[in-house]
Amino acid sequence: MELRTLRYFAVVAREKNITRAAELLNMSQPPLSNQMHNLEAELGVQLFVRGKRRLTLTPEGELLLRRAHQLLDLEEKTRQELADMLGGMSGTVNLGLVEGRAPYLAARWIAGFQEEFPRVRYNLWNGSSDDVLDRLHKGLADLAVIATPYDTEHVEGFSVGGESWVAMIPNSHPLARIPGSEVPLASLVGQPLIVPSRKSRILAIRQWFGEIGQEPDILCEMSNYVDAVALTEQGVGISIFPQTTFTPNDLLVSKVITHPARQVEYVLVWSKEQTLSPAAEEFRNYVQDMLEAARQ
Repeated sequence: MELRTLRYFAVVAREKNITRAAELLNMSQPPLSNQMHNLEAELGVQLFVRGKRRLTLTPEGELLLRRAHQLLDLEEKTRQELADMLGGMSGTVNLGLVEGRAPYLAARWIAGFQEEFPRVRYNLWNGSSDDVLDRLHKGLADLAVIATPYDTEHVEGFSVGGESWVAMIPNSHPLARIPGSEVPLASLVGQPLIVPSRKSRILAIRQWFGEIGQEPDILCEMSNYVDAVALTEQGVGISIFPQTTFTPNDLLVSKVITHPARQVEYVLVWSKEQTLSPAAEEFRNYVQDMLEAARQ
């Protein structure tokens, strides 16, 4: 299975039509069709359901498409790194970031690092901590900023900051009209809650309520802050997310959770199984030096 064939397959899967895919690839239809049949024969599975006008991916085809994207991304990353090594300190730093404060931290680091190494370029990707770690383990990200806890057996890292957890409340809700910018955790007892879907986060939130002798009413788990906002706007429930995820919104009120206060800690991590590129290693060292200087 060659990378070239995977590129052809990805185009065919995207276009769902051999004729259109062949035009985009600047080749005739019969050879491309043969390539797809040969790929199916090589793998021993059917990748497409062939209709009169369009193709539909089978479950096996869907799996191969996901893997093809990962392999092609990794190939491009490798080519870029090899090319960049010829010109001194340049290259591309691939950063995975969770929502919340992480993008703001990365922006500050990049601004400072760029002054020292103007030829370095950056590729930023946002997702949940689990999604970001998945990209890290697959070699698609060099470094990542995630929320604790994390797997210290396979990942190494250091703390880069923290922030408060907040409750995002529909402005029509009685809790939204309480004076001040804080809300006691006990006030959220019995309220339908929308929370991050990461297992460790759900466990932590259950522990918060357990410490005050209560159980949270978790209505919905979300990996994406935008989805949580949409549900909260409609009065479906109260969302619990890190403070800097909140964007001013006329339909919502954000209040810091207190009594007791809760903090999320962010860490910059890298895989123990992967060797960092020179640019990524220099970037990691820059962040570490900057944080140590700030503590002095």
